[in-house]
Amino acid sequence: MGSATAQRSSGAAAYGTERLRNKTARESIIHAIGRDFNLTPILAEAYFSQVSTYFSQHADVVLSSGQVCYEAVAAREPAGKHIALASRVSVRLTLFDPQVDLTVLVERGLAGLRQHRILRMTREAIDQEALLSYEDLAMLLTISPATVRRDARELRKAGKVVMTRGWRHDMGPGTSHKAQVIELYLKGYQFTEIELKTNHSETSVRRYLKDFVQVLALRHQGFSVAQIRQVTGFSERLVGEYLELYEHYHREGNERLCLLAEPASEKKGAPREVTP
Repeated sequence: MGSATAQRSSGAAAYGTERLRNKTARESIIHAIGRDFNLTPILAEAYFSQVSTYFSQHADVVLSSGQVCYEAVAAREPAGKHIALASRVSVRLTLFDPQVDLTVLVERGLAGLRQHRILRMTREAIDQEALLSYEDLAMLLTISPATVRRDARELRKAGKVVMTRGWRHDMGPGTSHKAQVIELYLKGYQFTEIELKTNHSETSVRRYLKDFVQVLALRHQGFSVAQIRQVTGFSERLVGEYLELYEHYHREGNERLCLLAEPASEKKGAPREVTP
C-alpha cells in the first residue's frame, strides 16, 4: 500500500515537473510556430532551433564601445558570385578606438586616420571570415567609393595590403596575396614582420600556412592539380602558385619548407602546428 502510494506521488510529481517544463518561453514559441504554420511538434522544434542559430549568428552580437555590427559577404564565397546570392556574416568592426585613433589623428591627420581605419576594419573582417568591399567601407566611413579606392591605392604603394573582396579573390593580375604571405614566411620573416608587411593577423597567416601544407600533402599523395582544387576548394591559380613555391624553395633546400613539407608527406594531409 505504502509503495503504491509512493509510486503515485512520484508519478504525480513527475507529471507536474513536465507541465512546468512545457511552460517555458522556448516551448511557448515552438507551440506558436506549430500552430501558425500547421507543423508537427518535431518540425516546429526543428524550425525553432534553426532560427535560433540564425539569430545567434546575425543578431546576438556583443559590441564594445566604438564598434558596430555589419553584414559582410562571407570569405568563402567565390569571386564573381552575385551579391544577392552570397552568404553573409555579421562582423564586429571598430569605427573608433580612442586609445589609438587620437594618436593617429595627431600624427597623420584626417587622411591618415581614414586609411588607418580602412586597414583595421578590413583586417577585422577577414579575421571573422568575411570580406568588405569598397562600397562597404564607403558606407561605414561615410565617404565616397572613389575616396576608398584612392586610399587603398596609396596604402598599397606604401606596401600595405587592403583586404577587400576584390583583392582577396585576386581579381587583378599578379601573384595572389596568399602566395605572397607564404613566400615571406619561407624567406625567414617572423609572424610579426609578415603582419606588418601584409596587414594580415597572425590567425590569417597561420591559416594560409595550413592551407599550403594541405596542398603539399595532397601533392605528395599523387593528387593532380585538378583533384587538389576539387578537394580543397582553392582556385587552380592558387594551387599552382603554392606548388611553384614548393618547387623553387625545395631546390634551395629551404629549412622552413622542410619543416612544413616533410610532415605533410607522412601524415596524409593533416597540417602540423606551424611556429615561426
